[in-house]
Order: sequence, then C-alpha cells, then structure tokens
Amino acid sequence: MSAPRFRRAALIAAAAAVLPIALTACSSDSKDSTAESTPTASKSMASSGDAMSTDKPFGPGCASVPKDGAGSFDGMAKDPVATAASNNPALSTLVAAVKKAGLVDTLNNAQNITVFAPTNDAFAKIPKADLDKVLNDKAQLTKILTYHVVGQKLTPKQLENGTFTTLEKSSLTTSGSGTAYKVNDTSNVVCGNVPTANATVYIVDTVLMPKS
Repeated sequence: MSAPRFRRAALIAAAAAVLPIALTACSSDSKDSTAESTPTASKSMASSGDAMSTDKPFGPGCASVPKDGAGSFDGMAKDPVATAASNNPALSTLVAAVKKAGLVDTLNNAQNITVFAPTNDAFAKIPKADLDKVLNDKAQLTKILTYHVVGQKLTPKQLENGTFTTLEKSSLTTSGSGTAYKVNDTSNVVCGNVPTANATVYIVDTVLMPKS
C-alpha cells in the first residue's frame, strides 16, 4: 500500500474510533441535563398544586357530596345558597327548616355571606320533641337559622381563631387549622370551603345555638 493511501486509511480508522465516544458523551450530557431539570419541574408543579388545593372544598364529609349534577360542587357553585343546599341530600332537614322559616329568598338574595350548614345527622342529635317544637316556632327557628349565617365570606385562614357577628346579631367563634375546624368549640366542620353563587358554605356536624 502506498504512503498516501496508508495515511487516509489511518485517518478513517481514527475517526471511526472517536465518533462513537463523542456520541456517547453527547448522549450522557443530554440525559444529565434532563435529569437535572426534572426535579425542578416537578417541584414547580407540586408547588402549584398545593396552592390550588387550598381553594378547594375539604373535609371527610365532602366524600358524600354528589360527583356531578346540581348537588355537586360545580353545580352548587352556580346556584345561590338556599337553592344549592336544596340539591344536596345531606342538607334536606336544613332546607326544610329554611323554607318553614321563610328564609329562602333572604339567603338567596344576600351577597357575600358564609353559611354554617348543619347536616341531617346534626339535626338528628336534637331530641325529636325539642326539634318539632323549634320547627313549629317560627320566631325561634328564624333566630337559630340566622345564627348560622355570617355577613361576609370567610376563608379557612380566617377560621383559625375568629369571632364573627351573625345575622342573628350575636357572635360565634371558630378555631382550628389545616382542614380541621370547630365552631363554638362544639361543632366540627365536616366539609368546608364549599362555594355557591353568593356564599361560602361550611357543612357542620352539630346545630349551633345562640347564647341568648
């Protein structure tokens, strides 16, 4: 083989040997770059998710809320509060009491209120004779129901250590943190931060009674 041909063959062989090494190095750099960027992206997404979750309904009682239809969270958000509550099966006793007291329009027409809504089980804790007596006394029923309404929309943060004046004119207290809150130290929020068209609803497990 002549000298020029030998040199060309040697150069081709050297290039063939170097190329796979270069490609492997590039591939490795690319993987390292992707691996480094992935945790950052994940952290960003997780952070965003945490921020959004604080705006959503929370609590063990939320599991009983219908997944779709007028009684779902999306459905309730479209209706004023008394109408929204009427579409939630767990609040049927409350809705019947609101109708009996003639408060449907009052609640539906109010703006930016918070309603602490007792479940059917909450009303069931009251002895039947006492409950029947209250349901048949419009003045007393109105007093109790309006005690469950605060004239501003309350965020979970505001419930951590709060005292609020109700539509009944006396005050109630709230305490707690995270997803666990109490009203007047006796009633637990079982599904909180539920939006309706004109109110924020906190579903509670005990009927609240005004002090006077």
